[in-house]
Order: sequence, then C-alpha cells, then structure tokens
Amino acid sequence: MTENRLPPWLRKPLDLAAVRRIKKKLRRHHLHTVCEAAKCPNMTECFHKGTATFMIMGDRCTRNCRFCAVPHGPPTALDPDEPAHLAHMVAELGLRLVVITSVTRDDLPDGGAGHFCRVIRTVRGLNRQVIIEVLVPDFQGDRQAAEQVIRFKPDIFNHNLETVPRLYAEVRPQASVARSVALLRQARDGLSAGFVKTGLMVGVGETREEIADLVRQVSPFVDILTIGQYMAPSRRHLPVTRYYTPREFGDLRRMALEAGIAHVYSGPFVRSSYNAQELFTEITHKVGGGYDSR
Repeated sequence: MTENRLPPWLRKPLDLAAVRRIKKKLRRHHLHTVCEAAKCPNMTECFHKGTATFMIMGDRCTRNCRFCAVPHGPPTALDPDEPAHLAHMVAELGLRLVVITSVTRDDLPDGGAGHFCRVIRTVRGLNRQVIIEVLVPDFQGDRQAAEQVIRFKPDIFNHNLETVPRLYAEVRPQASVARSVALLRQARDGLSAGFVKTGLMVGVGETREEIADLVRQVSPFVDILTIGQYMAPSRRHLPVTRYYTPREFGDLRRMALEAGIAHVYSGPFVRSSYNAQELFTEITHKVGGGYDSR
C-alpha cells in the first residue's frame, strides 16, 4: 500500500529569497549541494540559516537508487580546484561545522576516497577550527579506500544504512547492507577520536522489528543515529508506504537509545545533516564540554 496525501506535520514554508542567495554563492564557487540535487525538504530552512551540505565529485551519480533524486549517468572528470572552492565557501559562510558528501563514483579506482582527503586537508588548511563531517559512499567495500578517509580523522564519519536488509534489493540494489555495516565497523576501529554516524529512512515498507534488529546490530560501533521520513522526490521514485507520526518517531528514538546508541535524532524532517551544527553542539555538551578538531 502507498500513501499519497502529505500529512500536515510534513509541510514547510518556503523562503525563495534565501534559496536564491545561497545558490548564487554556490554557483560562483562552482559547487553542488545534496540539498538541491536530492530535493531535500529542509533546503529552504537550511539555506535561510546560511548552511548547506556540500556534494563533491560532480552532480552525476554512477548508481541509481530508487529513493534518491540525485541525477545518475556518466560522471564528469574530477575538478582539481574543487577543494579550494569549497574551503573558500566555508570561510565565506563562516561555518563552524561543514558537512561534505559526494555522489557515488564507482568509476574511480578508489571510489573518490583520495578526493575526499584532498577536500578535508584543504578545508582544514583555510578554516583551522572547523568541525568536519563526511558522509561517504561505501567505496564498493574497498577497505583501503575507506582507510584513506579514516586516516584524515574527520570529526564525524557518516555512512547511511538507509533501510533494512530485506529492502536493499528494491531500494538500493547496487549496495549491500553487509558492506555498509562493515564500513561503519571499520570507521569505529580506525577513529581514536570523533564520532561514527549512520542514518535510516522509514516509510518504504520496513517493519519496526526489522529496524530494531538492524539498530542492535550496529549499536556497538555507531555513536549517532538519525531516523527520518522518506518522501518520494517524484512519481518516478519509490512510493511512500506510509507516513510515521511524530509520536512513532519518538518511539523509534527510545528503541534505539535502549539498544545502546548514545545519540539518536528521530523525526519526520530529520536527515543525515539536518541541524548538524546544533546537534554536534548538543552532543559535545553531553560528553563533557568542548571538542578540539584536528
């Protein structure tokens, strides 16, 4: 069964002026955001606050996940100036925390890991105190590629599970839940400091028991979990099976906390990078004061 009617708690006002202002800056720096590419419902809110989730390595993904609006097709060559463009954009916006994700680049020998490292190094070089969160693809299970990024010690290492194992073939057929779980475990083993993060979307046909089983599986090596409502970007994408109520999101949060994940953010509009700065501030206060970025 699918749901077509958007419930009232999933409606947000638009701020077109803020969108135009941030888009103008992005185009000047030749940058892309997942906010735009994925048609995120939080885009106007985040752009109004002067924040964005930057998407590196082009605007074409080599995969075609059924839930995602990011365009897919033959990718473009990597832009050697992209790390500098991004570093200057971070400085211009005065960001204290920057979230950097990418399209999936299965065409590259290292899946783009080296480019992630160049971006981290360049952003830190120009913005000494900035907190860096990376949201990475699975690198096709290449542990050496993942290790490159881990060695650069991002403050938050994020890789989304997205959905439960039973639905991978339908939702993200070119991915593997075992591969994604292994990547999160590798990040936890390799990061002496910092946080490991993952995210789930609900409303694509999963059961509560399946969510609970997956959360229990990753709880030993995940510090932060986000849970949000899937919203179909278009009629061509995977349909929504149902909309969870705010109360149900509260129930999911309690379940994940009881499973042992320290920091859980669950709600209709929660996305991997939604309110990332505010959430990071809250987390560091919980664990005992300040946080020194490397």
